[in-house]
Amino acid sequence: MCGICGLASSVGAVDPGRLDAMSRTLVHRGPDSDGTWLGDGVGLAARRLSIIDLETGDQPLANEDGTVHVVQNGELLNYRELRRELEGEGHRFSTGGDTEVLAHLYEREGLGFAALLRGMFAVALWDSRRSRLVLARDRFGIKPLVYRADRGEFAFASDLRALPRGEIDLEALESFLAFNSIPAPLTIFREVRKLPPGHLLIWEGGEHRLERYARPAPVAADEVRTDDDAELLEELRARLRDSVRAHLVSDVPVGVLLSGGVDSSLLAALAAEEVSGPLRTFSIGFEERSFDELGNARLVAERYGTAHRELVLRPDAASLLPALAEAFDEPFADSSALPTYLVSELAARDVKVALSGEGGDELFGGYYTYAADLLALRVGRLARLAGPLVELLPSSSGRASFDFRAKRFVRAAHLPPLERHHGWKEIFSPDARAELTGRRCAFDPVDLLRVRFAETEGAELLARLQDVDLGLYLPDDLLTKTDRASMAHSLEVRVPFLDPAVSAFALGLPTRHKVRGLRKKVLLRRAAAPLLPRRIVRGKKRGFSIPAAAWLRGDLQGFARDVLSPERQARLGFFRPRVLGGLLDDHVAGREDRSRQLWGLLAFTLWHERHVERTPSALSRSRLPEVLVER
Repeated sequence: MCGICGLASSVGAVDPGRLDAMSRTLVHRGPDSDGTWLGDGVGLAARRLSIIDLETGDQPLANEDGTVHVVQNGELLNYRELRRELEGEGHRFSTGGDTEVLAHLYEREGLGFAALLRGMFAVALWDSRRSRLVLARDRFGIKPLVYRADRGEFAFASDLRALPRGEIDLEALESFLAFNSIPAPLTIFREVRKLPPGHLLIWEGGEHRLERYARPAPVAADEVRTDDDAELLEELRARLRDSVRAHLVSDVPVGVLLSGGVDSSLLAALAAEEVSGPLRTFSIGFEERSFDELGNARLVAERYGTAHRELVLRPDAASLLPALAEAFDEPFADSSALPTYLVSELAARDVKVALSGEGGDELFGGYYTYAADLLALRVGRLARLAGPLVELLPSSSGRASFDFRAKRFVRAAHLPPLERHHGWKEIFSPDARAELTGRRCAFDPVDLLRVRFAETEGAELLARLQDVDLGLYLPDDLLTKTDRASMAHSLEVRVPFLDPAVSAFALGLPTRHKVRGLRKKVLLRRAAAPLLPRRIVRGKKRGFSIPAAAWLRGDLQGFARDVLSPERQARLGFFRPRVLGGLLDDHVAGREDRSRQLWGLLAFTLWHERHVERTPSALSRSRLPEVLVER
């Protein structure tokens, strides 16, 4: 695992001082060592977190004759098999790690090299024979890569903080207000773009182009798996076991981030059966009972005899929000980033690598929204009639409260499938965005979802909606959250559910094996049943979520009023202070749960103050604050 960056120029030599400065901003991603390579009109740099081949794996690396140089952020699960093939063909290696394989594989395959990789990666290769720079990002977007092209010069990095600031992209801001995250290829800066998952970028002669090399997608409706249930269960357990085993390969200790839900619990169970000593597990809980999942996590820890550590987060966690804004290089407002940030800090005390359950919900049907998608097909029109009564329900501060879900359901149930699916999760509607900003943007962020949805025509409806989440919500929210929160503490997080061996299986399943009525992750829960306590297998969806609604009506209210005050917002110039005050008043009075909107506005303001109003510095490792109690 590393942080990578680089420069290429068609108009002269690159500035080594600038390359070094870019590399220094990424020290949190690779505190163990650093390296640079300068060529004719190109420079590559890497900061290394040593996981595999601790002695000889420093980057950049090259092939035998130095015509291909490479840097990589990630881990390749199949590098040993690829290396054996390449050695059999006469390629000679000087290191024992996975990065050098990329240079030799590119020699053999050219631009086809990325399609043969199993793992998570963001790669940069310089081909000196062709004077060509090639970037590649893994098929699910587990690892980040951003770039900036400007008048014959090209720059790339793992983090936005390594690239020059620019103008705020109003389309990106519009997307942030709709999703609480910013979808690829957009970034918050107009001049910088994200390389989308499953894509290559080729730069040569001062110009660049993008090519898609991989696109995981659901099978056609008439091609779904029809195997016997027992066979599917056995195959799923075998594929998951193989993935977990592959993700445990490391020359340093590996742990599991254990939320108490079925996904992370299943990973912990399978990992515990593979390691020689006690598996290390890490959890976080809350003083608010409806959000505290430590009991479930302890059940798994006790069953498998793990070396378990846990934290309890108190309501005065507002002191952590500025640190969180510092860790994220663009506005990000999934509130579960806070516990993910903290549990990563806890894990980083003991291990350098941890497994996490991202991808399980999108692949196997774990969200309430999927049940709502199917329910709306039957009762959508009737739900709209019930709307006036549902709107009278008082707003609760509880987790996934009935009033919140009921209001979301009746407001969107009558819409077409994709718009309905987005409606369950929408942060600010187009009208609300216009009222908040004082402008109506011609750009519709939902068009990004529509493009993805159109690509899977012919698949089952639920599978198409899952695929929209797999292509946008997963990489741009969940994987972004996990990457930034963990790398802030120099912790590598691996996601076994996104192994192609597992994802290909899930993408072939029919709806009945994912969602039936209000039951979710049907097949996955059955596969987990022999390995986990019944309470977890049959329990509600779990995750590192927080009691944001209660906090914003309580201890966090004063902090929110300060951050969203007219004085501070006038300095930003993006939002109408009167509208902000009304949102907070509505929430505090219990008229409506506005916690997700308010969290987004807090996140944007704090980010802007740290990344725009001043130049962000390199991240430094923090210690657990007093708002936490370790048990």
